[in-house]
Amino acid sequence: MSPSVVSLAEIEDAARRIAPFVRRTPLLTARDLVPGCELLLKCENLQVTGAFKARGAHNATFRLDADQAARGVATHSSGNHGAALALAARNRGVPAHVVMPSNAPDVKKDAVAAYGAEITFCEPTLAARTETLERVVALRGSHVVHPYEDLDVIRGQGTVGVEILDQAGATPDVVIAPVGGGGLLGGIGVAVKSRSPGCVVIGAEPAGADDAFRSFRSGVLIPQESPDTIADGLLTSLGRPNFALIEDRVDDIVTVDDDAILAATRQLIERAKLVVEPSGAVAFAAVSADPDRFAGRRVAVVLSGGNVDLRRLPWLAAGPG
Repeated sequence: MSPSVVSLAEIEDAARRIAPFVRRTPLLTARDLVPGCELLLKCENLQVTGAFKARGAHNATFRLDADQAARGVATHSSGNHGAALALAARNRGVPAHVVMPSNAPDVKKDAVAAYGAEITFCEPTLAARTETLERVVALRGSHVVHPYEDLDVIRGQGTVGVEILDQAGATPDVVIAPVGGGGLLGGIGVAVKSRSPGCVVIGAEPAGADDAFRSFRSGVLIPQESPDTIADGLLTSLGRPNFALIEDRVDDIVTVDDDAILAATRQLIERAKLVVEPSGAVAFAAVSADPDRFAGRRVAVVLSGGNVDLRRLPWLAAGPG
């Protein structure tokens, strides 16, 4: 699939469409979190539903014609996309059906239910999620809004990149965002490279779920198999159209281990006073783990979500820190 399927004009059109429903999240300056590096923290953890996913879900839902929308929308999700689609459907006044793995975090299950979606649980495998969604759609006739391969979702996620450039003043030297399915990174890549070709765009991925890293290095899309990471929002496989966009518009993908992700999550909560989930801290973790690479540079870091379960903070088991 040609990377031209997503354009800057379409992303800017998505920004206008979703403006009544999502937040223009702050871009905060932080000069002390990583020595020698000026960070710009794009706080999508403060987005409605607590994650950037609200952008793509609203763009896709409000792009449907009246007949499509009346049948409702459906998806599979470990939480953030499901909550975002549920809210988008509620804002449009249509039903939402979300297939969730049984082991999804309780805080994310609760959010999807609170926004009014009908939840169907399944085994925690991509095959089970896909098969269960097919059954739900066959029964309900709903329009599927894929978590990351839907082009309207990618266009919505790309509005993060537009906002970063609008808010930053001088263009950042680097924009770094997490990558799971690739909708956020692909959309940001289109937005940033279309407006500022010299800005370096980097994806950050957990080492225990590194299919995007391996695909980018090899030039061949490699499916995710048996991912193992604390960053539960980044467990999925890189999407096909997303990979094409990333190959065309992204300069590098790096990986970071779970220890670094947890340390970054804790640092953001304790020092920056920002509640960020492990998936949302991956891009910051990548900068923290390699400060020499980013020294002397102005780096925009996407904090993609903040739906951490405060009852189950991952470092509590280790005792006082």
